[in-house]
Amino acid sequence: MSDRVFLLWHVHHVAEDESGAVRHFDADGDFRADEEEGDDVKLLGVYSSRENAMARIERAKELDGFRDEPECFYVSEYTLDEDQWTDGFTTI
Repeated sequence: MSDRVFLLWHVHHVAEDESGAVRHFDADGDFRADEEEGDDVKLLGVYSSRENAMARIERAKELDGFRDEPECFYVSEYTLDEDQWTDGFTTI
């Protein structure tokens, strides 16, 4: 069994940048989603390989909504049993 998993996300982008355009990536090239600004983030699944996640993207592109935003998929890779949030938090 692999110690890696691949999460597949889709974002219906609503948030716009200063010019009024929807931005899929930030200045560093990282995928961007801002739920506070109205972006709708959906987890489509967790896969054992990037190839399986990519195959799911192709299937999802045939479905209502997803076919209208084919550039809004993102695959993130994680190591199993590895902490992702290592600091506390403060509520303001």
